[in-house]
Amino acid sequence: MKSLLLVAATTASLLVAPPAADARGPAWEPRPTGVDARLRGLSAVDARVAWAGGSGGVVLRTVDGGRTWASVSPPGAAGLDFRDVEAFDARTAVVLSIGPGESSRVYRTSDGGRTWVESFRNTDPKAFYDCVAFFDRFRGLAMSDPVDGRFRVLATRDGGRSWRPVPPENFPPALPGEAGFAASGQCVATAGPEDAWIATGGGATARVLHSADGGRHWAVADTPLLSSASAGVFAVAFRTPRRGVAVGGDHANPAGPVANLALSRDGGRSWASAARPPEGYRSGVAWRGSSVVAVGPTGSDVSRDGGRHWRRFDATGFDTVDCPAGTATCWAAGERGRVGVLTGR
Repeated sequence: MKSLLLVAATTASLLVAPPAADARGPAWEPRPTGVDARLRGLSAVDARVAWAGGSGGVVLRTVDGGRTWASVSPPGAAGLDFRDVEAFDARTAVVLSIGPGESSRVYRTSDGGRTWVESFRNTDPKAFYDCVAFFDRFRGLAMSDPVDGRFRVLATRDGGRSWRPVPPENFPPALPGEAGFAASGQCVATAGPEDAWIATGGGATARVLHSADGGRHWAVADTPLLSSASAGVFAVAFRTPRRGVAVGGDHANPAGPVANLALSRDGGRSWASAARPPEGYRSGVAWRGSSVVAVGPTGSDVSRDGGRHWRRFDATGFDTVDCPAGTATCWAAGERGRVGVLTGR
């Protein structure tokens, strides 16, 4: 979403002092990156390998659990903002830069970032790409804000080497002002071989679009989250094709107690509020086994019961979070090159 670009750099000035972090249980352990970029793109392969992307054309990679980081940015990308990263292993990754017109691009590497191939460059001045997600190593989707009243989605079947548009008539009409938020690389999510979701805000209602056929056709459902020009669903994550969580709030009022979380038990066809949600704007969310972790500029929260009840565990601000499947590890990234690895249970 274009408005997010204007406020991202000033978010810190809007914050009030957050509550003190809970000393018990999980906590973020810093993994210094040596850069000052705001890192909103993050993809963790496992406990040792992770990729991050952000402002100033920065792309980073670690293969030793974050103890050291290598700058693997595509050449000539200093003016780009890499808001999403999808990594498959230590050598293969796809990165998305956001922005209007030709600022929206996709790059792919298969040699750990030593070389990159630009596989997509947007030429439509009306389009603004926000997020990318993959079902597997080959099939993926990249989402743009609506163009002429419909969301625009590109699909790949060759691991991001080439992209084709999904027919616009396969989408429900967008609401006036509706768009995605390029806040964490999590406004598109997948689960299983065919299910995908798109998170939206900016319109009269915060909504989630769902595809059950690999991104070819889409339906839409309302959520109870606050929606406005600066509010909506910022991130969505599904543990299974039926069980998911959506987080958001108002990034212009990051500490405000607004409706910021909803749960689905039917694949996104319906959404309900949590019994005790986090407090404040949350831009990123990920499943850690049966638990859920949410992050935002005012702190991090964990739910042990599938998203119904939440507890603040750390006051450190992050923009995005990723917990690799099959591990107990979570990674988070944010402003000033901040990266953390979750320790404790």
